[in-house]
Amino acid sequence: MVLSEYDFHLFDLDGTLVDADWSYTRSVFDRVGDRLGRRFSDREAYVLWHGLGGARADTLRDLGIDPDRFWPAFHAVEDPAARAASTFLHDDAARLLDRLAESTAPAGLVTHCQRFLADPVLDRLDLHDRFDAIVCCTDDTGWKPDPDPLRLAMREMGVSAATDRGYYAGDGESDVGAAWNAGLDAVHVERVGHADRGRCVLGDRRVDSFDELW
Repeated sequence: MVLSEYDFHLFDLDGTLVDADWSYTRSVFDRVGDRLGRRFSDREAYVLWHGLGGARADTLRDLGIDPDRFWPAFHAVEDPAARAASTFLHDDAARLLDRLAESTAPAGLVTHCQRFLADPVLDRLDLHDRFDAIVCCTDDTGWKPDPDPLRLAMREMGVSAATDRGYYAGDGESDVGAAWNAGLDAVHVERVGHADRGRCVLGDRRVDSFDELW
């Protein structure tokens, strides 16, 4: 894969470009557990945070947790300032974004991270200006692997899968599905390792680091 072969670039955020320190993740699940009346083990918190079990709604149901109870509790306990302070940009992602900044091809961000959490992260890491479009998924936009959030970003970027070549890079199965459903190449970046994930995620390109893309 040669980056210059693409007319535009799309990325997921959490687990792809950035990650949060474990201490923050653990504290979030402690507070969610208090609200739901059940404790989350380290493994359960890790799997849910990174989406290692596939669709998180399915993982929650397997744990005997109603997703409609979990997500309001999860968002209620998240602290935007604390999350931003504990979030770091992966070194290889920083190198990739620096490289893309030298080109004229637009870049966009499509994330399940909600706007009230994503904006402080992007501000602290000085990433807002790196993207020509930023889409935070909602019930109105749809949720990956639905292609509509990616299509919304492409419209804002002034590109189309019908006439331009692009890819979407992410760390989860839903990211790959969204890319393919939108008619894009799918790049899967494996941040946790296949053994820890318990499965291999398919993609047009599978990498452990964005440095492998050139």
